[in-house]
Amino acid sequence: MSEEFAVAAPLLAEHAELEVRLSDPSVHADQGLARRLGRRYAELGRVVGAYREWHAADDDARAAAELVALAGDAGHGPDDEVAELAAELPALREAADAAALRLRRVLVPSDPDDARDVILEIKAGEGGEESALFAADLLRMYVRYAERQGWSTQLLTATESDLGGYKDVQLAVKARTAGPPQDGVWAHLKYEGGVHRVQRVPVTESQGRIHTSAAGVLVLPEADDEDEVTIEAGDLRVDVFRSSGPGGQSVNTTDSAVRLTHLPTGIVVSMQNEKSQLQNKEAAMRVLRARLLAARLEEAAAVASAARRSQVRSVDRSERIRTYNYPENRIADHRTGYKAYNLDAVLDGDLGPVIASAVEADEAAQLAASGS
Repeated sequence: MSEEFAVAAPLLAEHAELEVRLSDPSVHADQGLARRLGRRYAELGRVVGAYREWHAADDDARAAAELVALAGDAGHGPDDEVAELAAELPALREAADAAALRLRRVLVPSDPDDARDVILEIKAGEGGEESALFAADLLRMYVRYAERQGWSTQLLTATESDLGGYKDVQLAVKARTAGPPQDGVWAHLKYEGGVHRVQRVPVTESQGRIHTSAAGVLVLPEADDEDEVTIEAGDLRVDVFRSSGPGGQSVNTTDSAVRLTHLPTGIVVSMQNEKSQLQNKEAAMRVLRARLLAARLEEAAAVASAARRSQVRSVDRSERIRTYNYPENRIADHRTGYKAYNLDAVLDGDLGPVIASAVEADEAAQLAASGS
């Protein structure tokens, strides 16, 4: 085996070990452990598949080359079978090279959190009511995209503006069934974090002038279970209050809204969509765990080598990642250079090509960083 692919050997051994562990019924008694092992097993399955494909293609090319060389050394004449094999040799070598490239790609360390579900937070930014209306457009875009992917969505909390937009909104996006990590919700939506800018004539504009406004998107990976992110009771302050609607008017006569403050980090989460205080608290705890997990993962990424960090993804709302230009029906991603004139389709959930450009740019950057 080529030294270039020696890195695959421990991963193949780990895959075999995980297969044995996952066949043990006692492992499945701990659902959290079983999910984590299953996620890693599925991730390594890509490496195993790519390795076997490369190994088979490489063996075919080498065997053909040896047979052609042996026939030449023996001084055989133009044997039809050997001549046919010699003619096939370039294609066999090309197939082996292509399989080698695919193996290199899957050997680039992937994001171990790709299979996670996510919580999307969308907040209106510059532009007042127009920004809030754009936040509602983004929410609809993500819901439609999730529908196309076969995922489920749940609106956790939302603060509406006077004109029917959203000052802020939180959406949980969940895969209905477990699949390969590269098909996970986080694998696709992690690239959406940042500032989304819109250029259009606002409904409040009387003279038809084009305005620019923006909304911020934050993407949080969800914790698999409560044990993954432990929150001590003494670290939590719980406040209850009456929920309110647009303009600040009260929409509930009971103290059902909940505000959680995580004292060690200062993270604050408020929930008021549900009528039950218990339901609001459960939803707030869900978001709080996601925020704490995101902070932990970002801290880990900060100390990781550049080759292991995403070159594209950012959850920093200060980074302008995309422009939605209504007059030109244009969508442009500033990180990848992607541009298309089908904004209406993208806003209706056809987000796949835009996200694919981010995935491809990320993979190319990591390949370059790893020296492959």
